[in-house]
Amino acid sequence: MTTITEIPKLVTVFGGSGFVGRHVVRALARRGYRVRVACRRPDLANFVQPLGNVGQIQPVQANIRVRWSIDRAVEGADHVVNLVGILYEGGKQKFSAVHDEGARAVAQAAAAAGAGLTHNSAIGASVDSASLYARSKARGEMAVLEANKNAVIFRPSIVFGPEDQFYNRFADMARYSPFLPLLGGGNTRFQPVFVGDVAEAIARSVDGTVKGGTIYELGGPEVMTFRECMEEMLEIIDRKRQLVTVPWWLAELQGSILGMLPSPLLTTDQVTQLRNDNVVSADAERQGRTITALGIQPQASAAILPSYLWRYRPAGQFTRKTLA
Repeated sequence: MTTITEIPKLVTVFGGSGFVGRHVVRALARRGYRVRVACRRPDLANFVQPLGNVGQIQPVQANIRVRWSIDRAVEGADHVVNLVGILYEGGKQKFSAVHDEGARAVAQAAAAAGAGLTHNSAIGASVDSASLYARSKARGEMAVLEANKNAVIFRPSIVFGPEDQFYNRFADMARYSPFLPLLGGGNTRFQPVFVGDVAEAIARSVDGTVKGGTIYELGGPEVMTFRECMEEMLEIIDRKRQLVTVPWWLAELQGSILGMLPSPLLTTDQVTQLRNDNVVSADAERQGRTITALGIQPQASAAILPSYLWRYRPAGQFTRKTLA
């Protein structure tokens, strides 16, 4: 008697070579899915292949601004995950092109292919926001649900993990600078969420266990001010640094100057975003649109940060072996 083996589901992940993407790819591979990693430079994404078995993960070329490349990457897929996003504009990489038009193109391509869709957005997305970034994220969400009413949308707060650009950036700055800046006094509130927990939520949406047509807000177990985040980071890396308040007007001036750099440390739009808290809303909590509602117990930053911030401690004081 011949046994017919079912072919594993094929998932196309746009932005699969990025920070969140590599963790999503790993979570999907562990579930046995075949994963197609769609990115602009697949030659630079070969590092994701060892995350799965031989032939299980395949990088392919796709540009979210080029529709035919999106269609090609989605062809034959059972599910599509869109993780593509930018923190600042540069060249042809505009918020409208990536977060709005790009999200619409991916959603339409997934719908045409009959594939499920998971879209990664951000807490704070709103058409009424003063931030260009937040407005473009909101328009992208609307475009996604317009193309696929059963799509799952996730809005994470600040995402932390080994390759993050938040704690790593300030920890590296603390190695050389005697002070760290606190924009607006550092009172903006965040709800840092571990990248592994975000990846698990996305993987569960691919499994089909997450209600579609819903926007979920993903936050960690603690709400922390920017100042508290910096204090925790400094304690972990065992460095004493002065936390200096930077008034909003000065932060905007710095953003206008730094924003002209190819890879800016700060832009005026980011300053605008930082004026607002980045936490899970009361509505999401009340309506069960949170990470815990998905059955995931989010991990606290205190439990994860030491595992990768150890390298920023003064030489000779702390080694990875100490964690064992």
